[in-house]
Amino acid sequence: MSRKQFSDLTHTLIPALEEHREQVRHAARGGPRRVAPGTGRKPILTPSDQILVTILYLRKNSLRELLGQLFNTTAMTISRAVRDVRPLMETTGVCLSASTAPFRTPEDIARFSTGQNQDQTDVLIPGKP
Repeated sequence: MSRKQFSDLTHTLIPALEEHREQVRHAARGGPRRVAPGTGRKPILTPSDQILVTILYLRKNSLRELLGQLFNTTAMTISRAVRDVRPLMETTGVCLSASTAPFRTPEDIARFSTGQNQDQTDVLIPGKP
């Protein structure tokens, strides 16, 4: 996935992801906000990180535990991110092709990033050439 494709995807999904988060928080509170937007506890993963984690997980590049190590969080946080982002990707029609480079350890990622076993699969984003 190129940087441009990832940028297009994040611009497509972040507003929907933020709206989804606000709906979940509204339900948990049982009503409207009591404080201004932007205050309170911040999410562990940024919206861009959540999208990237979901892409890596869905393409079967990495296990949740490995993604947790890479993003300095837990496998449960990775699972929550995938649970939140995956339906948004499906409703917007984003299609990910399967990867040919599975990662199981940080060394696998290091080997991949040095140019060995490069995987050049594409992502189909609706409305983008």
